[in-house]
Amino acid sequence: MTYGEAIRAALRDAMCSDDHVILMGEDIGVAGGPFGVTSGLLGEFGDQRVLDFPVSEAALVGTAYGAALCGYKPVVEIMFMDFATLAMDAIVNQAAKAHFMFGGQFSVPMVLRMAHGGDIHLGAQHAQCLEAWFAHIPGLIVVCPSDAADAYDLMRAAIENPNPVVFVENKTLYRTTSAPRNAENKAELGRGRIVLSGNDISVVTYGAGVQWAKDSAANLAVDGIDIEIIDLRTIQPWDEALVLRSLRKTHRIVICHEAVTGFGVGAEIAARLADVGFSDLRAPIRRLGADHMPAAYSPKLESHSRPDSEKLCRAIKEVLSYA
Repeated sequence: MTYGEAIRAALRDAMCSDDHVILMGEDIGVAGGPFGVTSGLLGEFGDQRVLDFPVSEAALVGTAYGAALCGYKPVVEIMFMDFATLAMDAIVNQAAKAHFMFGGQFSVPMVLRMAHGGDIHLGAQHAQCLEAWFAHIPGLIVVCPSDAADAYDLMRAAIENPNPVVFVENKTLYRTTSAPRNAENKAELGRGRIVLSGNDISVVTYGAGVQWAKDSAANLAVDGIDIEIIDLRTIQPWDEALVLRSLRKTHRIVICHEAVTGFGVGAEIAARLADVGFSDLRAPIRRLGADHMPAAYSPKLESHSRPDSEKLCRAIKEVLSYA
């Protein structure tokens, strides 16, 4: 199945197994959501469990937060990650802190689905990758699956988690397909995955970056370069132990993501590895992300400012150039 179909299947299966799971969002019912992920669920579960909301993210997330405190398991669709800015109080000041502030008496089993990323030319207000914002907030879990199999597993895990989960979905992946995995390789919150084993250099990434890394691996193999690809899957908490094991093997690392490079997920991982993995490094840590500019409408300008497999290949070769 496709990435989008996998998310829909996870939502449907969760709703079938637990009457407390409800869907909330703008145009998620009749319209099926902007990317068709919730298509057909209104007809199957009715408007008491698939709730269309007016165009007010603050009202949407605030209501979902209250529902979660009352025992429901709301899954909220925020059309574009950019629009989460309109609901930051409910997410950051309320949902993320409720368990702590009330001495563990309340949990907030709420999932916030957000589409991020460019390459479909929607401009500066519909293409931002803001996952580092949410990863900075204690109390929030941040997830970004890279394929359909992980999207299904991680959505089911997110719905069952008693804490608020920001579930990041890359727009360019919705129509991509992947084969199911066996039970031993089932995705879990907080655990990354070695996509490709290698010995020369480690590439740590997530979301759309995993495909860039795969393409880079194929291109670099022609030159005899053997890269290891780590898919973080979960950004907060990230799988530090897995990344450190890979670094001990390859001694070189590139961290790649679609978000702007500065003050991002890559910056946090690089800082941590420089602290606890310094003795294993034989070359500087390299970060690859988008340029520090808003996403452009122009396809050429957008492509110029975003990372891709070609830029990742160059970054890998630069790190390998160090003796």
